[in-house]
Amino acid sequence: MNRAWENPRKMIDLATNLTQDAAGIWVARNQTNVSYPSEGNENCAAVEGSSYWFRHRNDVITHLVSKLSPKATFFDIGGGNGCVSNALQSAGIDVALLDPGSFGARKAKQRGIKTVIQSTLEDAGFDVLEHIQPDVEFLQTIHQYLQPSGLLYLTVPAYEFLWSKDDVYAGHFRRYTTQSLTARLKAAGFTVTFCSYLFSFLVPPIFLLRSIPSRLGLRKPVTAATTEREHSTRAGLAGTVLQKCLDVEFNRIRNGKRIPFGSSCIAVAMKAA
Repeated sequence: MNRAWENPRKMIDLATNLTQDAAGIWVARNQTNVSYPSEGNENCAAVEGSSYWFRHRNDVITHLVSKLSPKATFFDIGGGNGCVSNALQSAGIDVALLDPGSFGARKAKQRGIKTVIQSTLEDAGFDVLEHIQPDVEFLQTIHQYLQPSGLLYLTVPAYEFLWSKDDVYAGHFRRYTTQSLTARLKAAGFTVTFCSYLFSFLVPPIFLLRSIPSRLGLRKPVTAATTEREHSTRAGLAGTVLQKCLDVEFNRIRNGKRIPFGSSCIAVAMKAA
């Protein structure tokens, strides 16, 4: 998520509950529990460098930010280990990462993210949308913090029929459609400038290998090995087809077009000037 700040320090100055530790990480003095597994960032850290999923999402987000708000500071809410922030910072975008997890915050700092805040948005005194029950109220809070013409970049899981035990493990409360996400953004006062699906090719395998087994009670618990296996880039023909699918999606979005369906949604929304 993005707020168009002139520099990250101005964000820190607005927070009333942060202190800087010896590693240079800004930490909330009081922290509440969040709907995300404690080992989630550790599992992601093991696969982010080689995952086609993280790479493709980073490519799309970096393209949109570079095109629409290259001069602004990207405020990465729920930024985890700094995977997105690192890609943006490497592209010359000014970044500040906010994540409540100690592992994620320290991993992001090790990656070289300059401004890291270990906190939720609320605990900082200023969570991730699908992890928050009152999502419209949270979006309204984001809207208040944005400067006029500031942009919000948002990615969330798509389609309730793809719900599985993986969502329960990840602490999700819901999945979205582009229509439901657009409606919530408008209800919070935003103008939606772009909204599309991503990962169209993943809808059938997620439904067949996650959703149906979960409904039948056959889906096994999510482990680090499961995550690594599902995110690994395939070799041979399978890898070639996968990359072709990713290239088609990226080129459509680069040309200003939408993806008609997919396992994730991505949106860009603006606060009126």
